[in-house]
Parts: sequence; structure tokens; C-alpha cells
Amino acid sequence: MSASTFHHHFRQVTTMSPLQYLKWLRLNEARRLMLTGDHNVATAAFKVGYESPSQFSREYGRLFGASPVRDMAKLRRLANPKNT
Repeated sequence: MSASTFHHHFRQVTTMSPLQYLKWLRLNEARRLMLTGDHNVATAAFKVGYESPSQFSREYGRLFGASPVRDMAKLRRLANPKNT
């Protein structure tokens, strides 16, 4: 299968390019690490392959609509509403 054919079929299945999908996977794994593993932003960013926490934060904000710190606070409030 040629690269262009692969990209075409991949986009049909995922609605994303392979690079966009990889970024989506990495950011979701970082989100899971921060939420369940008590990793801070920089540690989670490095664990999923980002070399720059600031680049990670920019891309995280684009995907999830909030900075990692704000998103974690919101998700934790939603998971445990009695502590608000």
C-alpha cells in the first residue's frame, strides 16, 4: 500500500491524519496520567514524548479547550462534586 493510499484510508476511518491521531493519543494519555497517576504537567508531557512543557500546554489547550491545570481541576471537581 502506498503512503498516500494509507493516509487516505486512515483519514476515512479516524477523520484525522496519522500525525493528528498520534498527537490525540499522546495528549489523551497525558491527561490520563495527570488525572489518575498524580503526575504534574511537565512529567506527563515528558512521559508521552514532549520535550517542551510549554508546547505540550499549547497543544493540550487546543485539544481540550483549557490549560492542563484548569482541565485537571475541572475534571476532579466533576469526579468528586461533594468537595466543591
